[in-house]
Amino acid sequence: MTDTIPVSPPVPPVPTPVRATGLLLDFRQGMQNLLAHKLRSLLTMLGIIFGVAAVVSMMSIGAGAEQQVMAFIENLGVHNLIVEAKESANSQALTKIRKLSQGLTLEEFRALKANVGGIVAATPRKRATPTKILPKPQREMPVVYGIEPGYRSIAALRIVRGRFFDSEENDEAAAVCVLGTAARSNLFGTADPIDRMVKVNEQWFRVIGELAPQLSVEGAVAGLSSQDRNNMIYVPICAALLRLEDSYSYLKDEIDGIYLQMSPSTDSLATAELVRGLLNASHRGADDFSLVVPAELLEQQKRTQRVFEMVMVALASISLLVGGIGIMNIMLASVLERTREIGVRRAVGARQWDIVRQFLLETIMISFVGGAIGLLFGFAMSRLIAFFAGWSTIVTASSVLLAFLVSVSVGLVFGVYPALKAARLDPVEALHYE
Repeated sequence: MTDTIPVSPPVPPVPTPVRATGLLLDFRQGMQNLLAHKLRSLLTMLGIIFGVAAVVSMMSIGAGAEQQVMAFIENLGVHNLIVEAKESANSQALTKIRKLSQGLTLEEFRALKANVGGIVAATPRKRATPTKILPKPQREMPVVYGIEPGYRSIAALRIVRGRFFDSEENDEAAAVCVLGTAARSNLFGTADPIDRMVKVNEQWFRVIGELAPQLSVEGAVAGLSSQDRNNMIYVPICAALLRLEDSYSYLKDEIDGIYLQMSPSTDSLATAELVRGLLNASHRGADDFSLVVPAELLEQQKRTQRVFEMVMVALASISLLVGGIGIMNIMLASVLERTREIGVRRAVGARQWDIVRQFLLETIMISFVGGAIGLLFGFAMSRLIAFFAGWSTIVTASSVLLAFLVSVSVGLVFGVYPALKAARLDPVEALHYE
């Protein structure tokens, strides 16, 4: 009996990561090809660089403006309604309007409080721009606001020194005032203004408080005039009507603004229509007032911002499109230059997909590097715009991601045709190409 020696089964060879190795080799070869033609690679990237920089910087301008306006509208109070008297262009137009309407009056303010439900706080307003103030302002003349104490909660005013005037002082037309932070520095510099005296035209007012800084925007917003909300002097409205009324023409509105703060459960838009109807009836269609609804402004601003972003991205994408065309042009020239190399690779066993992958990888590398440089340029441009133009700019993560993805996608799309053209070359003809 012959002993048989057991033979172990053959060990199968360990598979090598062919795909990973091939991708790594293509990446290394693509990097070598790009570095071999540094200037040409850089010029090819310029379109992508400028396109990405344009997208990032334009969207940063839009995001900065959106944040500023949105914050200002929210600061007005999404539950508030604001009635503003319209200023007439000349005395003739004002006389014509007064034949129909007396303008905004305290009687109308009281009627609104009595007939509109859901009002939490309300105040009329009398605005004045003094002809002279003592101490003499160092900069622009402050604006005087005559309002009731309820304005403090409506406008979310915060006191940093002293106090706000109360209802008793308003009823007595007390000669007291509260300064905005810019008005305080404008009149008293860094000194403590509490219990100091301010002369507005011919009337003296005692300073009893100073407010924290408030948000302001440059330019008018939907019926609200452009004003520095920090460069203001707040006085009781009775004091403004009694002590400062002599500086106004009898044709002007008794009051020039009404603020209504609604409860959160109240429909601001429906209430706004009721207020508009009541005022139109008493003004007999004179069109001498405007009604500002911050909640409505907020929705309009969001819609406008979305349209603005779409337009900005479309305009900036033109640069990316030009950059993509540049990539296609250079890659077609590269295919022509490397025809013999392609023939050699096909002769030693490279498949068409290997050739496509190699050229696509090179175009993606160009787009990737160009996109990264473009992001840096875009961030720098947004900072320069903010510094020199004084605009608020914000580089958002969404703008960075969008610009980068679009740049890589452009490179990928515009690299497909040159890659397919290279893969479809006949190996025999490619080997004999000179």
